[in-house]
Formats: sequence, C-alpha cells, structure tokens
Amino acid sequence: MPTFPNNAYLLALVGAMVATGLSVPLWRALCRRWNWVDDPGHRKIHNTPIPLAGGWAVFTGLAAVLAGGVLAVAAHWIDPVSVDRLAYGLGKRAPQLIAIVLGAAAMLALGACDDRYELKAPVKFGAQFLIAFAVAAAGVRITLFVPSVAFSYAVTILWILTVTNALNLSDNMNGLCAGLAAIAAFHLATFAATHGQYLVAAFGFTILGALLGYLPFNYPKASVFLGDAGSHLVGFLIAILSILPHFYAERHDATQRLAVLNPLLVLAIPLLDVAQVTVYRTLQGKPFWIGDTNHLSHRIARTPLGKPGAVAVLCLVAAAIASLTFRGS
Repeated sequence: MPTFPNNAYLLALVGAMVATGLSVPLWRALCRRWNWVDDPGHRKIHNTPIPLAGGWAVFTGLAAVLAGGVLAVAAHWIDPVSVDRLAYGLGKRAPQLIAIVLGAAAMLALGACDDRYELKAPVKFGAQFLIAFAVAAAGVRITLFVPSVAFSYAVTILWILTVTNALNLSDNMNGLCAGLAAIAAFHLATFAATHGQYLVAAFGFTILGALLGYLPFNYPKASVFLGDAGSHLVGFLIAILSILPHFYAERHDATQRLAVLNPLLVLAIPLLDVAQVTVYRTLQGKPFWIGDTNHLSHRIARTPLGKPGAVAVLCLVAAAIASLTFRGS
C-alpha cells in the first residue's frame, strides 16, 4: 500500500503559515480602526495600545487551508494517493469537522466578546460549556475504555474546558500561549502522521502552520496580541487536536493503553500552570479566574532571565516533556 505523501502535510503547514502571516497586517489595521486593542494598564507589559488581531489571523490561516484542502480534494488538484486518503477521511469525519470549525468560530466570537465587554465568569464558562457539549454531541469524544456515553460526554467537556482555559491563562507573556500550542500541535500532528491518521495529521499541521505564521508578530516584541479571542481559539483547537488521534488500538498490547495519556505530556506545562495558580488563588481566597502574577512564567521572569527568557525556558521544557510521547510509539 502506498504511503501518504508527506508533501501534503508540508503544504498544509506552509499554506496556513503564509495565509496567517499575510493576513496579520490586514487584521491589525482593522482592529486599530475598530479600536479593538489592548490598552496599557495594570499588570500590562506594553506602553501603547496593541491590536487584538492574532486570533483572527490564526483563524484566517486555518480556514484558508481547510477550504483549499476540501476544494483540492473535490477537484482532484492533488495526486490520487492524497485524494483517496483525504476523501475517505473527510467522508467519514465530515460532521465532526464541521462541528469543530463551527466550535472554533464560536470560541473566537466568545473570546472577542470577552475582549470587548469583559464578560462575567458564569456567562463565559456557560458559553464554553455549550460549545464543548455541541462538539461532543457531534462525536468528538474521549472514551478512556469506559463503555458509558455519559462518562464520555463528561470527560470530553471537562477536557475541552480545562485545556481551553489553561492556554487562555497562559497568554500572559509574548509568545507563550502560541509557543506552547505550537509545540503541542507539532507533537500531536506528528504522532497522527506516523500512525497513518492522515486527516488528523493534516489538521494538526494546519494548526501548527497558523501558529507559526502568527508568532513572529508576537515574540519577542509584539505588534499584535491574541487577546481572549485568540487564546480561546487556540486553546480549543489544541484541546480538540489532542482528542482526535487514536492513541491505542485493540491490536496493541494492553500495556500500551497508557498511550492515551500522551496529551497530558504534550500539555504538561499549561496544565501544571493552571493547576498551581488555581491552588494558590484558592488558598488566597480568590476566584481562580482572577488574574495575578503568580504563573510559572511570572516566577521565572523575576529571575535574571526576564520575560523573553522565561517564555523560551518554558517552551523548551514543554518540548522536552512532549518528546517523551515519541518513545515506544
């Protein structure tokens, strides 16, 4: 059987990277015109208003490649091997893919509303829950070997909410949220590619490309921010991408069931960070969603490494931990 051509993955990655990068100046100008900016203030690291254009640019790159990919498959613009593999995946997962794209758009819109109106926590979490429930209802669910639909819904919704908010909370320094997400996307996409999960891999490399297209505009010096719109979008996409791969099959040895824990390794840093700030804020008698400067990034930034160094260290550690997923795969 012929293998899936890697140039399709490269095309997805480069296409998303170019589309995102080219769209940043447009979205930056529009955000300035609409006064969709992050103004300087308490706990802010910038002195001038920064456009909240990152999420819109990332979504543009993602949408451009997904639309182009569907069109290329339908029109047979790519080689027959790629067409057959992707057409099969699209046909099998079309309802899920539609739900994921609509969910991503909904998360982007929810975050944009939070950027503009500073939504109250119950409203924001309630909307996140509804989006996660809708995606789970479309069939994008975690099972963890438990034959219970109710359990599958519960653990899936909890995972989506946790990862979305973990990456949202990690968006506290230039390049950190997008950098951690890019590392996760690379490892999850590579795992899917090496295990013959073509559509999942292509989707993962598209997310990676969109993030790489955005990062030069945000790190080390930022001309645009993700904002809550972008961090909600990025968190949701990584949460979904970590659900889609099949980490275990019945033909594998039972000990390989532990492979389902790979997403915990890939997302170790943002999950550890959200856990420690939640415990700290709870002990301080504060709601966990009220921001402070006690994230891992802030603690490292108070050393001589500074903020860019803190981001680099956390990304390197995240990459090192995530690389453990390749062992025995």
